[in-house]
Amino acid sequence: MYKLAFFVPVDDADSVKQAVFEAGAGRMGAYENVCFQTRGTGQFRPMEGAHPHIGAVGSLEKVDELKVEMMCDEAHIHGAIAALKLAHPYEEVAYDVWTLADL
Repeated sequence: MYKLAFFVPVDDADSVKQAVFEAGAGRMGAYENVCFQTRGTGQFRPMEGAHPHIGAVGSLEKVDELKVEMMCDEAHIHGAIAALKLAHPYEEVAYDVWTLADL
């Protein structure tokens, strides 16, 4: 079992979560579409060669984002990450994957 966490602009969160859920993430027992989200501010400065969805090359940008966390089994983790990258508006998607112990 894995935990998948990613950062996404608030306005895009529902569509990105739905894509990842459809790929098999966010299931726990008899429940689906399970996640936890925390609101915060992301920041970045696009460098030369970037094609930012938000902001402009060379300018520091601060964005209202959600950190979304969900469980994902081994059979679906690669598909969930592929769905995340496809649905996410950023050209560089910030995400983490942790292996979880079953105690």
